[in-house]
Amino acid sequence: MKNIINLIVKQNSDKKRIDAFIFDKCTELSRNRIKNLILDKKLKINGKINELPSKNIRLGDKITLEVPEPKQTSLKPFNFALDIIYQDDDLIVINKPAGISMHPGPGNYDNTVVNALMNYDKIKLSSIGDELRPGIIHRIDKDTSGLVVVAKNNFSHEKISKQFSDHSIERVYNALVWGKLRPQTGIIETLITRSPRNRQLMDVSFVKGKNAITKYKTLKVFEGKNCPTLSLIECKLKTGRTHQIRVHMNFKGNQIVGDKKYKKKYKKLKSVDDELNKKIIKLDRQFLHAKVLGFKHPKTGKKLFFESNLPDDLNKLINVLEKSH
Repeated sequence: MKNIINLIVKQNSDKKRIDAFIFDKCTELSRNRIKNLILDKKLKINGKINELPSKNIRLGDKITLEVPEPKQTSLKPFNFALDIIYQDDDLIVINKPAGISMHPGPGNYDNTVVNALMNYDKIKLSSIGDELRPGIIHRIDKDTSGLVVVAKNNFSHEKISKQFSDHSIERVYNALVWGKLRPQTGIIETLITRSPRNRQLMDVSFVKGKNAITKYKTLKVFEGKNCPTLSLIECKLKTGRTHQIRVHMNFKGNQIVGDKKYKKKYKKLKSVDDELNKKIIKLDRQFLHAKVLGFKHPKTGKKLFFESNLPDDLNKLINVLEKSH
């Protein structure tokens, strides 16, 4: 089964990008889904296949978009108990621990959140997009903990995806960073793109990339004779780019504690309290936690709001810092 969407470009849409035009006309499709369909050669303009999401359309153009039924998944179940803090017929909200990836990918096709969901008999997931990512609307990094929402059907997937595209999702993170942020409260707005030096990393750019906005504030500064200067901060995401908070903190020169990709390995500091040294050295993840997640329910429109406390490993480090500074 497949759905065929037919559109004609009228006067007020002349010279618009094709992906933006379809997005405006087809509210049930997310911008990302439209882009992927175009790249998959599912779009025709005046009978000819177009693979450029950025192509400008002309008055009178006839647009045909094929929306196929998504592929069925065949994933290996993973016996892992997820911390499901909310669930209904349309969505699941999970408090993800650090150390587990969201979905299968190179190097790990079996031990992920998606595989763990496959192990729950009564849970069915949306089938939009990549067959290895059923239900996955957004991601947080493997070594980041906290709240994520997963879609149980295609309608919910599209509706929540649109909220992410519109930047209307409420997302708040806690992070522990090196040093003091200057100013201690502010907004970081840059372009973010792939690092030219390492394709696995992202980087701030002044000439290309996607716009990224992080609003931050310092909650507490830890410093003293037996304590390195560290800041517990709160970050509100206006956009959700790959590694956004990690990249923005690196750009500010206040890398996240425990971040192996954007910070060199921590070396024991001679003047620092032994217990604190051990806690920092043994932290095998970045100190980054998705604390708040808020969005509108895809069917009822009711605002849903979820909050997650710092997990034990991060909370214990804060407790030691409280004693040391």
